[in-house]
Amino acid sequence: MTKSRPIASCSVGIGLRSPHVSEIAATRPELAFLEVHAENYIAETPASDRLLELRRDYPVSLHGVALSLGSAEELDRSHLSRFKALIERIEPMLVSEHLAWSAIGGAYLNDLLPLPYTEASLDLFCRHVEEAHEALGRRLLIENPSAYLRYRHSTIPEAEFITEVSRRTGCGILCDVNNIHVSAGNFGFDPIAYL
Repeated sequence: MTKSRPIASCSVGIGLRSPHVSEIAATRPELAFLEVHAENYIAETPASDRLLELRRDYPVSLHGVALSLGSAEELDRSHLSRFKALIERIEPMLVSEHLAWSAIGGAYLNDLLPLPYTEASLDLFCRHVEEAHEALGRRLLIENPSAYLRYRHSTIPEAEFITEVSRRTGCGILCDVNNIHVSAGNFGFDPIAYL
């Protein structure tokens, strides 16, 4: 693999979406990194081959959407295994997932669903993050969600919850300011105070 451009050469990366792959491949614009949804590249397809080509010139950040770390069920070991194989192929600079759950009973719900912010869900989420760290051989970053509902029995504010997850597990935090803005608008809190 050829050496990637240093991140310091540019301060802006982008979320790589399929309509833009050809243009980026042809023009090679100055970008710090490319972020992709991991599950779009888990299968070895022409799309994953194209990502590997781009990976020669750009660092890649893999952003998972289906680990379902907030699920009350056990983590899907086969998905973790596929995710790890992708990490080994792509050699990303970052690997991230969501403070959410998205699967139940073997069915993926195609959405990032909220979890209650309680001591019990904090313990469970931390256990799942630690299991993912071990299975993937990588430190994850956990992204704050955009929230559309709150559980009445949540006892921990979201910012404190995600901070405690990081403290207990050593994960990083992927701070999505748009998600903070959306949640602040939905629930009337101060986004600056959240930050």
